[in-house]
Amino acid sequence: MKKLLVVLLLIFTGQALEAQNTSEKDAAMLEAIYKESLLNGNSYNWLDHLSNKIGGRLSGSINAQKAVQYTKEELEKLGLDRVWLQPVMVPKWVRGLKEYSFMETGPGVTSVMNICALGGSVATPNAGLKANVVEVTSLEELDSLGSKNIKGKIVFFNRPMRADLIQTFEAYGGCVDQRYSGAKQAAKYGAVGIVVRSMNLRNDDFPHTGAMSYGDLPASKRIPACAISTNDANKLSNTLKLIPELNFYFKQNCKTYPDVESHNVIGEITGSTYPNKYMIVGGHLDSWDLGDGSHDDGAGVVQSMDVLRLLKKTGYTPKHSIRVVLFMNEENGLRGGNAYATQATLKAENHVFALESDSGGFTPRGFSFDCDAANFSQIQSWQPLFKPYLIHYFEKGGSGADIGPLKKEGIVLAGLRPDSQRYFDYHHAENDTFDAVNKRELELGAATMTSLIYLMDTYGVKNSLTQIKK
Repeated sequence: MKKLLVVLLLIFTGQALEAQNTSEKDAAMLEAIYKESLLNGNSYNWLDHLSNKIGGRLSGSINAQKAVQYTKEELEKLGLDRVWLQPVMVPKWVRGLKEYSFMETGPGVTSVMNICALGGSVATPNAGLKANVVEVTSLEELDSLGSKNIKGKIVFFNRPMRADLIQTFEAYGGCVDQRYSGAKQAAKYGAVGIVVRSMNLRNDDFPHTGAMSYGDLPASKRIPACAISTNDANKLSNTLKLIPELNFYFKQNCKTYPDVESHNVIGEITGSTYPNKYMIVGGHLDSWDLGDGSHDDGAGVVQSMDVLRLLKKTGYTPKHSIRVVLFMNEENGLRGGNAYATQATLKAENHVFALESDSGGFTPRGFSFDCDAANFSQIQSWQPLFKPYLIHYFEKGGSGADIGPLKKEGIVLAGLRPDSQRYFDYHHAENDTFDAVNKRELELGAATMTSLIYLMDTYGVKNSLTQIKK
């Protein structure tokens, strides 16, 4: 019995030492990743070029194609095993001349408003559009008013993002329906146009664009849709209380053209042990056209590119094949994400993990995970490794729009979660520019993403049912 106890003690001691050595090895690897990113990171330089040399990258635009070519060339410089373009047909919507708007409170008494067309909207008549305004705070309130109160008027959707919600993406999700579906619903009741309060938590003069949809509404019944800055939304609402019969005028010149070909940009390091099992990291290469898309989602693009660079610079050889995927057309169609998932299915590619960065280039706080209990338990065990870098947020939840189409049983999906309190100050607006991104915060995000990729690659996905052989 004594010999058995000694043997068991030696086994447990050996296991404890092995676990300690493994933890020390992982800690050293994370330290090397963060050090390389903060001292020699390339994400900020890439973002500088994307933002300042190319600019806004709306799907179907010349700038979007310039971004495709630039990022492909930069990935090729990293010495990856493979870099290629994946064709995808995308919508082409053009804003045209700058929009113009004013509020008219009496004959010749006007006040200029800050507006922008919503992405996908039709234009106003050539002379613009002027009508009385009816204010609502929800699609349900719109329905309750009906045609009697709406026909011939401009509907003003004025539901603000909830400032009492700490999770700002929850606040965004709570009011974005008025932007996306407002025109379709208002047109059914005879409205001639809509104005939507910008999705922004602060009061400023920047209108925020974003995607909207007419659904199956015939082209002849589609009405123009614009966003108004939060300051002017407040001004319009307050003035309506005093002068209910005021007029609102706006003119926009946007137009939709036939779909055009664009590309996802993909780079790969082939796995040494599991070359036919894929882990991907990515962001979306397209952006809206008002600013230069530095936070949304230039930051995610360059951070994802730097993940592969950091793995190579630290001398790490991945077991799985690691891909960076720069998706096209997340903003107004999700064509890139859907095309990538479709091709993965057609080729019977076995994707086991995907990580997306599409929440801005602010200080990283952690990740949200869409996975089963076994994988989440393993991921939680890595939290002590991230603690020295002030990364504490490991929660189950959503991942990212572009990697969502890959979802199936057994795959682990993750989204980088930076501090989001200021994100919607810039989201889809003219001030989403390079100067709004902090170099150190961006590089911390790249290192945090690389660290998670390293750990997922080293320890694999638990209880994965995605064992399809290529």
